[in-house]
Amino acid sequence: MKIYRYPIKDTWKDLVKRPVLEQKEISGLITEIFTEVEKNGDKALIEFNRKFDKADTKKIKVSDVEIQEAEKQINDELKQAIQQAKENISTFHASQKQEIQKIETTKGVVCWRENRAVERVGIYIPGGTAPLFSTVLMLAVPANLAGCKEIVLCTPPDKNGNINPAILYTAKLCGVSEIFKTGGAQAVAAMTFGTDSISAVNKIFGPGNQFVVAAKEYAQRYGVAIDMPAGPSEVLVIADEQAVPDFCAADLLSQAEHGSDSQVVFITTSLKVFEETIEAVDHQIRDLPRGEFAGQALENSSFILVNSLEEALEFSNLYAPEHLILAINDFEKYIPEVQNAGSVFLGNYSCESAGDYASGTNHTLPTNAYAKNYSGVSLDSFVKKITFQQLSKKGLQNLGKTIELMAEAEGLFAHKNAVSIRLK
Repeated sequence: MKIYRYPIKDTWKDLVKRPVLEQKEISGLITEIFTEVEKNGDKALIEFNRKFDKADTKKIKVSDVEIQEAEKQINDELKQAIQQAKENISTFHASQKQEIQKIETTKGVVCWRENRAVERVGIYIPGGTAPLFSTVLMLAVPANLAGCKEIVLCTPPDKNGNINPAILYTAKLCGVSEIFKTGGAQAVAAMTFGTDSISAVNKIFGPGNQFVVAAKEYAQRYGVAIDMPAGPSEVLVIADEQAVPDFCAADLLSQAEHGSDSQVVFITTSLKVFEETIEAVDHQIRDLPRGEFAGQALENSSFILVNSLEEALEFSNLYAPEHLILAINDFEKYIPEVQNAGSVFLGNYSCESAGDYASGTNHTLPTNAYAKNYSGVSLDSFVKKITFQQLSKKGLQNLGKTIELMAEAEGLFAHKNAVSIRLK
């Protein structure tokens, strides 16, 4: 880990940098993968499974039998936990539905806006060392609430060519239409172009490593929308003298264990909390099954001692974390100071894991400082908003002169005539 005591602001730009791969290396590989998938479809996906995941898959689509068998492998306790999380996520996202409001902007001129679901959405679920069935909840639940007609799920298979049973169980529970055994950039390419098995989609959702993020960005060249650039996980914890070092260390490690390309940042105004949190991290990591991954992430992570909470929040807004934890006293006072963050956790007992699984908020969030200009996934992510307007004869009479004058000033006389011919 990297330790900084009272760093001057001139150095902050270097401190907020994330670990990244060489972009030329990524771009070249993404282009090759997209070209191969567009050309060879399912055959290319099967070959990529063998190459990248060491998996022998004869068929890409998950069968109904596989889904039924997966359900038998999940114990009742886990099923109940998944169902409770689903209920909370559904409750929070259903609250985001809005009634249609018709606004009369001028007498006889009525405008309003209506939602229409994105018809076909693709959700990418990371597999590999940590099969994130929780992400199925975070994406399929709001997709269903929004009314999406088709939900395609892609996730990498294990070495035996199977999908984690919890992913399959959760996908069925949440109404996913079809599930496919393909991961990485090739899965994004498949959802972009479509293959013999996989339908092309209108929008792609889901987090992933830097290759998945680059693939999603590349997919936009082909007219496919994406939720956001959601890459390797990250958390920033701000603590004062009343923070509990063991809690802070646990939150930092909960994100560090995602993988070596994750990043965690700890900022505090208290020297005592600073030193004790570092000690707690060193102690807790020894007992983690994924301690090796967490240790690699910590190599690119920072522990920073600052003079004030105001300074800590200024640094946080520059960093723009995916997850922000305010382990501070009187946190409500500082909420207005938070400008850039994906999701915020308030107080000593609001652990980031709650948002990852079951509090109700969405855990698909912008990373790599994209919280400066992106929001996390919500119900709105799965809908388009269409505006409507209705002008009565009187309404056009009231507004017509304004339109005519503006159209003429822009030299667009056909626009003017569309009004004039009606007024006559």
